[in-house]
Amino acid sequence: MTEIVVPLLSLICLEVILGIDNIIFISILADKLPESQRNKLRYWGIGLAMVMRLCLLALISWILKLDKTLFTISDVEFSGKGLILIIGGLFLIYKSTKEIYHKTEALKSPEAELPKKGSFGKLLGEVIILDLVFSIDSIITAVGMVQELWIMYTAVIVTVLIMLVASKPISEFITKHPSFKVLALCFLMMIGVSLIAEGFHFEIPKGYIYFSMAFAFLVDVIQMNTIKPNKTVS
Repeated sequence: MTEIVVPLLSLICLEVILGIDNIIFISILADKLPESQRNKLRYWGIGLAMVMRLCLLALISWILKLDKTLFTISDVEFSGKGLILIIGGLFLIYKSTKEIYHKTEALKSPEAELPKKGSFGKLLGEVIILDLVFSIDSIITAVGMVQELWIMYTAVIVTVLIMLVASKPISEFITKHPSFKVLALCFLMMIGVSLIAEGFHFEIPKGYIYFSMAFAFLVDVIQMNTIKPNKTVS
């Protein structure tokens, strides 16, 4: 029994950690939609992530071939997975820096151009792009952890259910606190850098990234709670 439960729980924990990136990205994009459509984008985005991962598991033999070298440039080997991670990382950095730019420009000047409201279809398309990148990375990581296919399927379904429950509170928290939105964007930028590094076979331990962002989040929470009393006193 332990031989089944331990790998399953380990894989679920890993999938949830990797899924946090997805939830934050979807939450930031959902903020561009009218309130009536935000839940729809979250559910569609997370639901498509599950469908995509389950389909990729069915094509597991093809997915594993993505790790094979396609070509070499200056002694650096590039595989299908590496190219997908590099493109996904660049896309994530582009979207994050663009959002941070609009955020800082809006703070500097009220007349500054604000980011345009996106259409549901366009934003869902952007979610699908990141879903694909995170799904391939997640599936290849999962294959390295467990051998039984049914454990992978179970872990994906359980993770998606957790993400569906957690997505709305996380999204509302980010929307309510603009400083945390900037922090979340910086987090996504760091994830983009780590994806590019991984594509070039220079893997940055994700534990370092999550720990640093957790520390920054804690500092922001402490700062927010210390500023509130000062405002009430004055």
